[in-house]
Amino acid sequence: MKVFIITEGSKKIGFGHITRCTSLYEAFEEKGILPTFIINSDEIAKDLLKGKNYKTFDWLKEQEGLLNLINSADIAIIDSYLADYKFYKKVSEIVKIPVYIDDNKRMDYPKGIVVNASVYAKELECPKKEGVIYLVGNKYIFLRKEFWDVPEKGIKENIENIMVTFGGNDPRKMTPKVLKILVDNYPNSSKKIVVGEGFQNTKELEKLEDHKTEFIYYPDARDMKQLMLESDIAISASGQTLFELARIGVPTIAIAVAENQLSNVKRWKKTGFIKYAGWWQDSNMDKNIISCINDFMDFARRKKSCKIGRELVDGSGSKLIVELLVKKAS
Repeated sequence: MKVFIITEGSKKIGFGHITRCTSLYEAFEEKGILPTFIINSDEIAKDLLKGKNYKTFDWLKEQEGLLNLINSADIAIIDSYLADYKFYKKVSEIVKIPVYIDDNKRMDYPKGIVVNASVYAKELECPKKEGVIYLVGNKYIFLRKEFWDVPEKGIKENIENIMVTFGGNDPRKMTPKVLKILVDNYPNSSKKIVVGEGFQNTKELEKLEDHKTEFIYYPDARDMKQLMLESDIAISASGQTLFELARIGVPTIAIAVAENQLSNVKRWKKTGFIKYAGWWQDSNMDKNIISCINDFMDFARRKKSCKIGRELVDGSGSKLIVELLVKKAS
């Protein structure tokens, strides 16, 4: 079976698309199918693809080469914020099952399967259109293999460990801002600071550390899972990592750092899983973060947050999607 996964990721736009597509790649592997990743990326993204079957080139500019490559494929999955309707239409005409990963009803897609696997997806009114199938809702949330099966998370009486994660590149440079708030206001708490390979401000960050600060450099999925299990709360951007935090059950303070995260984070707030500290440029960010941490000092609130997150994200979405696609392609 010929399967292609087409996406994008770089220091500039982040690596969330690659991270979540990796989960689909792994689910195909579980069924004995080796997909081909086709990624518009930079050198840093290649570290995320170790051990994977992949090609990297600017497929947006070299569309003819891509279309020749995927022609007559059984399944082609596209996860992009950059591709336009014409591109999707061309793909839909040359592959057996075209699949489009969508977060916010980005366009009226051509024939194929649209996957919107977010906690607010059912609120979106998906247009009824002949030849278009929608897989919508939190049961389709797809996570990396390390997050498919996770142990129960214990909730401590007090907050001892605070995790901070803003993705692989932190383009808004939120990590040093948050670390300074924690050092100034919570000197007795352990601070676990995730540093991605795309960070441009590592030296600035290291100058802020206190004796309770630990930097976790370039963690893989296994490292992230372990870190989440050890953390009492997390402060995070509002992208793909929120789904992994929910799966583990880490009470989370979320900060929106991109426009495309706003609808996601607002719905998460409604569920009760997260505390929302606001948009990254909010002038009251310091106060908001402190207020959220203080709210989470309440043991019962953290316990409730953990329960909600784990109930919303059960880790089976990747396998469920791939099972449906393989069955349809067979």
